[in-house]
Amino acid sequence: MATISSKFVLCNATPKSQFPATHRCPSRFLTSKKINNNPSGLITFNSNGGSRFITRASSSSAAEFTANIGDVLGDVSVFTAAGQPVFFKDLWDQKEGMAVVALLRHFGCFCCWELASDLKEAKPKFDAAGVKLIAVGIGTPDKARILAERLPFPMDSLYADPDRKAYNVLGLYYGLGRTFFNPASAKVFSRLDKVQKAMENYTLEATPDDKSSVLQQGGIFVFKGKQLLYARKDEGTGDHAPLDDIFNVCCKSPVA
Repeated sequence: MATISSKFVLCNATPKSQFPATHRCPSRFLTSKKINNNPSGLITFNSNGGSRFITRASSSSAAEFTANIGDVLGDVSVFTAAGQPVFFKDLWDQKEGMAVVALLRHFGCFCCWELASDLKEAKPKFDAAGVKLIAVGIGTPDKARILAERLPFPMDSLYADPDRKAYNVLGLYYGLGRTFFNPASAKVFSRLDKVQKAMENYTLEATPDDKSSVLQQGGIFVFKGKQLLYARKDEGTGDHAPLDDIFNVCCKSPVA
């Protein structure tokens, strides 16, 4: 456990002076509409009569996003692991294609190596259901290739977002507290065996040069065409969406 903890600090450490003062999701990408048909979610009301939506560990919060979030994300450009620029809208069929979009924290995050390992093992099931797996990480394409080669992970499913464009559009959580002190981050200690196995060829060299990026959290989204079917933001480091939830959304039956 001591080894894991020390690497956790190393791959996330950066001087406080380098942290951006704020990191907000543009409000135009969110909606204040009431949440409907979402029994797995929880709505709480405060003393002022306002309400807020809290996501449980296995819930989908797709209703948080505007109906056109697929279009907004589609115009975001990332890089293939080989270094070629590509738009999200070109990564899967925008009419009927099903896609699982997993946003890792960054390529040097050991928890993300664990998630990438799980996604790699799940890929045959996604493929059989006609679902496109898209894994995105923060860092340059050369950092993505380190993970792809050393984990290993299929390069044709791996993309780099060095400027965190997709993370900002999707309003994923960011900050020192989320990274180190959120209670959800403690979940990783229940999976140390899995994490250690995924880290057999791990290296800190995959960490982004922009150290402020290590404070970014990830999430997993499921799209059918441009329609967002499932969305879950990681509450803290290593707080990944259960893959069974993803399978229930996109792999109940083969997708044409």
